[in-house]
Amino acid sequence: MRGSGIRARQACRFLRARWRVLVRLGAWSVLEAGQTFVVGYALARALDAGFLAGNARTGLLWLGAAGLAVCAGAYGTGRVYVVVAALVEPARDRLVTAVVARGVREADAGALSGLTQQVEIARDTLAGVVMVTRSFLFTAAGALIGLCSLAPLLLTVVLPPLLAGVALFAATLRPLAHRQEAFLTADEALAQELGEVLPGLRDITASGAEKRAADAVGRRTDAELRAARTLAHWSAARVAALAVGGELPAVLLLLTAPWLLAHDVTPGALVGALAYVTQSLLPALNNLIHGLGTSGSRLTVVLNRLLVQPPEGRDQPRQTGTRRTTAVPPSSCAHDALSVTSVTFAYGPTSDPVLKDLDLTLPAGAHLAVVGPSGIGKSTLTSLITGLLTPQQGTIHVYDRPVPAPQATVLIPQEAYVHTGTLAENLTLFRNDPLPEPELLAAADAVGLTPLLTRLGGPDAPVDPAELSAGERQLIALTRAYLSPAPLALLDEATCHLDPEAEARAERAFAARPGGTLIVVAHRISSARRAHRILVMDGARTTCGTHDELLRASALYRDLTGRWTPRPAPLSR
Repeated sequence: MRGSGIRARQACRFLRARWRVLVRLGAWSVLEAGQTFVVGYALARALDAGFLAGNARTGLLWLGAAGLAVCAGAYGTGRVYVVVAALVEPARDRLVTAVVARGVREADAGALSGLTQQVEIARDTLAGVVMVTRSFLFTAAGALIGLCSLAPLLLTVVLPPLLAGVALFAATLRPLAHRQEAFLTADEALAQELGEVLPGLRDITASGAEKRAADAVGRRTDAELRAARTLAHWSAARVAALAVGGELPAVLLLLTAPWLLAHDVTPGALVGALAYVTQSLLPALNNLIHGLGTSGSRLTVVLNRLLVQPPEGRDQPRQTGTRRTTAVPPSSCAHDALSVTSVTFAYGPTSDPVLKDLDLTLPAGAHLAVVGPSGIGKSTLTSLITGLLTPQQGTIHVYDRPVPAPQATVLIPQEAYVHTGTLAENLTLFRNDPLPEPELLAAADAVGLTPLLTRLGGPDAPVDPAELSAGERQLIALTRAYLSPAPLALLDEATCHLDPEAEARAERAFAARPGGTLIVVAHRISSARRAHRILVMDGARTTCGTHDELLRASALYRDLTGRWTPRPAPLSR
């Protein structure tokens, strides 16, 4: 309401400053609407004083006058467009100025969209609103004056339903604008959700988060569907308004024709009244309802976005600075990095549990390797720790916080995601603060990315994911995770495309991260040997210990160790 009042006062000041333009617009509109009065009146006189009276010459003269009025109205319409442009273009310039000022003052990321799209929508819809509103007012005035000049009794038939239709339409304008804005908001939310999900489909699939992603998109889709249905229901009121205000008067004229003729309304006057209703009032009301109902709602929504400041905390540009965002308080090093308590998980109500009553505690700074046969649930465990899946029973805490704790965990799946852009943009994807180049180069050297970084041409070099090998994409994803502020890193076979030396270097870098904790889903025995402790997954049974302990206590681990051999996959390109 407050925003509407501010815009109304701004509009009044804008129009007062351009009163000469409004006078010109009114003058040309009178000429344009003059044909409305003349056509109906001339038709009535052509019948009553001409053809029905046996005087064809008089009838033809009146019809000729109607034709001249149509030509004059067409000329007036052409001049109206010129005047409307003189009114609309300054409004567009003021919107451009406001958008640019806000974009510069607040570093508004939406300023470009406002300039290239929303301002143009506002200009076009404003012109449409001015045209249809002005046309209806002057056309209705000309038709009503004509009806009164033919026979005042005709107004008692035409005017009440016309006013009722206009009032019904006016009552739907505000709800329609709200529903239109709600629909656009829901549509933007769905587009944003899809924009986040679609580029990361490989990561979602690799992490087993398909259901969670589908549920999120489904909620956005359902919200847009509800908004669209509500908008459609309110839009149906426009059809009722048009039927009452534009079509009902013609029906009433026909139904009351005997009564009107009995009360001194001439046949010509009755035909002229039908012409006023069907050829002038009905088209003008139709244009008003569909033009103002659609364009007016769009104009309201766009002006809200261009002129009303977003509430605090909503749609504000992200603040930048030199302080690094930390996911865990400094004192968190005294707490366990991971606490899994009696966790049970199955992929369906009738499925056997992948994990059953699992208990696992990992101190901060630890290095854990997870091993087991393919399909046993290793990736499921990483998805549970990161909150991509929810256990049916039990609890999981990361640094004393229940999952999901996205700022505390970073997951690197087997199929690494690299997006088009610069190398630096890929590496700083998880950072909220500016990253000094020396820190980036040090991370690249620690993980083993430096040869690729040099070959590409430095941090600002463009990256085409299609031109990178699987190993090179994994190195980029690993360095990105290394630079993440999240203290708990989970490598879900994230080094499977690297050779053993490159894998060892990357894992040592993560294990040595200050304050960092590492969980590795291992695919080589050498990776498991580097860990402080090893978790052997064997269905519902799990065993945890050092390499030597597990050789004595776990038959599965002895079997894996005997069959596990290094599997070089040289980093190509």
